[in-house]
Amino acid sequence: MITLVFFLILILGFWILNRRLSKNLWQPFQDTLQKLKTFELNSQKQPEFQETDTIEFAELNATLNKLIQHGISTYKNQKEFTENASHELQTPLAILKNKVDILLQSDDLTEKQYEIAEEMNKALIRSSRINKNLLLLAKIENSQFDHSELIDFDELVKHSKDSLQEYFEEKHLAVRLDLMSPIQIKGNNGLIDILLNNLLINAIRYTSKAGEIYIRATQSGFEIANSGQQKLNDELLFKRFSKISTENSGSGLGLPIVQEICRLHHWQANYHFEGGEHVFKVIF
Repeated sequence: MITLVFFLILILGFWILNRRLSKNLWQPFQDTLQKLKTFELNSQKQPEFQETDTIEFAELNATLNKLIQHGISTYKNQKEFTENASHELQTPLAILKNKVDILLQSDDLTEKQYEIAEEMNKALIRSSRINKNLLLLAKIENSQFDHSELIDFDELVKHSKDSLQEYFEEKHLAVRLDLMSPIQIKGNNGLIDILLNNLLINAIRYTSKAGEIYIRATQSGFEIANSGQQKLNDELLFKRFSKISTENSGSGLGLPIVQEICRLHHWQANYHFEGGEHVFKVIF
C-alpha cells in the first residue's frame, strides 16, 4: 500500500511538472496565436510578438513579422492608389458631365445623336457614383470619420424614409415602421445616414411592384426587411463590384459600404431570407 501511494504521488508530481513545463514552453506560441486571431489588416498596426529563447518559435515570429509587414505595405499602397485615383478622376468626370449636359441641350442633334449622348450621360453618372463610393470607402478604411456623436436614430430613420418617398411611390411599395422611441446611439451622423439609404435603396431594388418594406428598430439594433421570392447569394452580398442579380443596376458598392460603416462603429451586419422576406439586420 505504501509503495502504491508513493507510486501515485510520483505520477501526480510528474503530471503537474509536465503541465507546468509545457505551459511555459508553449506560452510564446499561444501568445503569437492569440495576437494573430485579433489582428486586423484594416488597422495597419503591426502586432508585437513576445520574445522567446526557443529557436523554432523565434523563427516563426520573425517570418510572421516579415509577412505581416509586407501585407500591410501592400494593403496601404492599394488604398492610397484607390484614393488618389478617385481624387484625380473627379475633375475630368465633372468636366465631361458638364460638356455632355451642354450637348444634350443643343437643338441641332438628330435623334440618333441624342440617344448616343444620353447613353454617354448615363455612363458618366454611373462612373461618378462609383468614383465617389470608392473615395468614401477609402476614407472609412483610413478612419477619417469621427464616430462619437450622439444621434437620435429613430428620427434619422424617419428622415431617410421621407427622402426616398418618391421611389416608394414609383413602385407602389408599402413602407411600415416599427420604431422604439427614443433610440440614441453613438456614431457618425453622415455615415449612418448613408448606411440607411443604401439598405433602403437595396430593399427598393429587390422588391417587386406593390410589395412591402418593413423597418424595425430597438435599442440593440435595427432590421430592414422586404418581400421577395428567393434568397440572395449571401456569399457575394458584401463583396465589392459583385453582381448578385442580373436585374441589379447598381455599382456593386452599396452593401460593402454598409459593411465598412458597421465595422467602423463596431457593429455587426448580416442577411437572411425567412418567410418570403429579405432581412438585413444590424446589431449595435
